[in-house]
Amino acid sequence: MAHYRPLFCRAAGFEHVCRYVTGLILSPNKTLQGIYDLHVWADGTHPGRRAMHEAVFEAAWDADGLMPCHRAVVAADHHGRGREVLSLDWTYAHHDRGRHIWGVQAAWDHVEKRPARYQTVVTAVLANREVIDGVAVVVQQPNQQAEEMAYLQETVRASYEQMVEARGRVLELLHHLLHRQSYRKRTEIAREIVQQLEDEGHFPQAHYAFDNGVLTVELTGFIESVGKHWVSALESSRHIQWQGRWQRVDAVAAGLRRDHPDSFRPVRVRCRNGETKQCWVFTKVIRLKRYGRKRLVIVHEQEDLGDAPQFLLTDALHWESGRILETWSYRWASEIFHEFSKQVTGLEAAQVRKEGAVQRHFRLSCVAQSLVQRAPASGAETERFAFAKGEPTFGQRCRAITREVLHGLLQFVAQLLAQGRSCAAILETLMPA
Repeated sequence: MAHYRPLFCRAAGFEHVCRYVTGLILSPNKTLQGIYDLHVWADGTHPGRRAMHEAVFEAAWDADGLMPCHRAVVAADHHGRGREVLSLDWTYAHHDRGRHIWGVQAAWDHVEKRPARYQTVVTAVLANREVIDGVAVVVQQPNQQAEEMAYLQETVRASYEQMVEARGRVLELLHHLLHRQSYRKRTEIAREIVQQLEDEGHFPQAHYAFDNGVLTVELTGFIESVGKHWVSALESSRHIQWQGRWQRVDAVAAGLRRDHPDSFRPVRVRCRNGETKQCWVFTKVIRLKRYGRKRLVIVHEQEDLGDAPQFLLTDALHWESGRILETWSYRWASEIFHEFSKQVTGLEAAQVRKEGAVQRHFRLSCVAQSLVQRAPASGAETERFAFAKGEPTFGQRCRAITREVLHGLLQFVAQLLAQGRSCAAILETLMPA
């Protein structure tokens, strides 16, 4: 955490944030109260839980500068280590009982197929073959314009005789206008994230990969304007120009399978995780409305072409299909980041309500996720699991951090025993009543 010290005005506040990040990694309850309850203060001051809350979520340290600083820190681990790709994606952070948390909305979760309360979080993840780092995380403001408009229509009156009533009505209308202007779609947030990443220039060799839910003309146009390339999934209902007329891309793929199956050639691809798989691929430069000339890739995983095809699109007209598929395999790094951050570093465990506090929690969770990957792993050779192929696992890295924390705790207890403290006094220090 020493790289982040310039963002903080006071050393005491920085220490609280360091404790909070440690708790995001080690605490089974990753709320501030759960993290606070596990800490021991060796100097005997024992600050209150309110002091930690204020230092982490309310103090005037440079919260907006945390992610730019984080990107500068992790950039060194990506330069000169082969292919690096920036994956743009979004996920749901569930809070089924946190209706008052900022950004939480009640809506249908199309992933889990149930009604739920969640925050929509747009992320950018940088990945090479060794590490995955979250470099941007933004919570989308819920869109409640329909509910607000319904309220305004139901409460409209022909006239307002009292000035107080008229003033209240004007304030309601102004709030609705403010919410409508401040609301940003996921695609707009992704476009802003890319612009910020490119303005900073920490990842000059990283191209982009994203799903069709992020694909927009504005996003792809900006990426191309800075001299980079992108690979995206394409909807099966998208129309392309084929043999002089506009046709759905899935209809084109069905026609190729039926009439020209030999046009799909086998391609071996080495994915980001090191695995090599064989696909049957058809690729051609085509034209799309608004996007212009792009390279289309139709991918089958079965030799008989019996499986459902996958459609990929890229602006890199000179890339061969193998390079496109390899770049696309890095897009799944964002899914790994989402799952790891939720399960290990408390991405969806925040119980704070205000917008600024919610944003701080998500950013610190990104920092904790990167710190875990860079922690030295400990363990005997018998603990090297076969599925890891000799590489240290995240569990072993978390265990190494736990051992380091436990070592410090044992040293503190040894000092208290050397001073002649009783067991009851030591217990009161470790776990106050």
